[in-house]
Amino acid sequence: MKRWLAVPLWQRVIAALILGIIAGRMWGPGAESIKIIGDIFVAFIKMLVVPLIFFSLVAGVASIGDIRKLGRIGWRALLLFVVTGQMAVWLGLFLGTVIAPGAGVDTSSIEMGAVPEPNETTWREMLLGMVPQSPVQVMADVNVLPLIIFSLLLGIGILMAKEQGEPVLKIFDSGSIVMQKVTMVVMELTPFGVFALMAWVAGTLGLEALAALGKLVFLNYLGCLLIILLIYSGMIKFIARLPVRDFFRGIVDAIAVSYSTASSNATLPVTLRCAERNLGISNSVASFVISLGATINMNGTAMYLGLATLFGAQIFGVDLSWGDYFMISILGTLGAVGAAGIPGAGLIMMALVFGAVGVPLETIAFVAGVDRIMDMMRTTTNVSGDAAVATTVASLTDDIDREEMISADDV
Repeated sequence: MKRWLAVPLWQRVIAALILGIIAGRMWGPGAESIKIIGDIFVAFIKMLVVPLIFFSLVAGVASIGDIRKLGRIGWRALLLFVVTGQMAVWLGLFLGTVIAPGAGVDTSSIEMGAVPEPNETTWREMLLGMVPQSPVQVMADVNVLPLIIFSLLLGIGILMAKEQGEPVLKIFDSGSIVMQKVTMVVMELTPFGVFALMAWVAGTLGLEALAALGKLVFLNYLGCLLIILLIYSGMIKFIARLPVRDFFRGIVDAIAVSYSTASSNATLPVTLRCAERNLGISNSVASFVISLGATINMNGTAMYLGLATLFGAQIFGVDLSWGDYFMISILGTLGAVGAAGIPGAGLIMMALVFGAVGVPLETIAFVAGVDRIMDMMRTTTNVSGDAAVATTVASLTDDIDREEMISADDV
């Protein structure tokens, strides 16, 4: 057991991915008999959706500490987080629509759950449905959008209560940490789930399904690179008015750690050190914006949620309307906010987006096998975004030592 745990999780997942494909190709359709292991893994993921979102969002909003901080620094950071999140999720939707990675996969050879009817909810019903008339019922029904609204309001209420709200804040801080630990325990099941699911995909659907997954991985990396090279670079160059090359040289350590760990939280100390020592950002701005960003800034995940939703819709023949696209954009951004900064959290957020627009949750079984490979790049995107927003906000508020930012001659 110690030897097993001594191997990094990502290495175990990659090994399980490769072995699963080999076993599936050798076993053929009979590989469906072990799919139950993957189904159990997916069931655990679905179990975590409501408590993880609830505790993480409330604790994340309340972690601002003082509602007055939403003034000079906070509103700028929040605006950049929201705008870049929307740009990211629409980029994912664009790539998924144009390239259609899930098109052409024949699922007739296996028995899948019924494809839900397309979402015909009007925009008026959609807006009314965002109001949580009964938070308890919302949680029981796993109706995530009103749950997110309630969580945000509760976090704001804790902020407004100040000292009187601190006991409640401690509960949610502890709950958030506990749910992250539970998520990490579930993630230890990933190699077994990945092996079973990849064997099932390779054995029953064949090479065309593997090719579709390859397209999805490619688009995930392409989308993340576009976010980093276009959105973040544009922020640094045109808003912060700082050298783009020096910015990326300043956060290279954080990029390396984030890619290897696939965890925004694990990378947080390194990102803070890079922001203060290499980029010259003041401690007050860096600690506030980057710590907040590690919780709510998940642009790589937002892009992927849009892309993965279209992938599932194309596989199962679900027709999505513009209203569904709008719903995906909102849930993709808010769902990414609720994603814990730990490996595998993106899988958990899929359940909320898929369920809202009628995409079968069996899609999770398709993508779980390659999620870790994509998660590494998504985390790199998220961490780079934290540093980019902190740098931009510090530049706008004159809380940055421009001379301290490393220059090309220093490297």
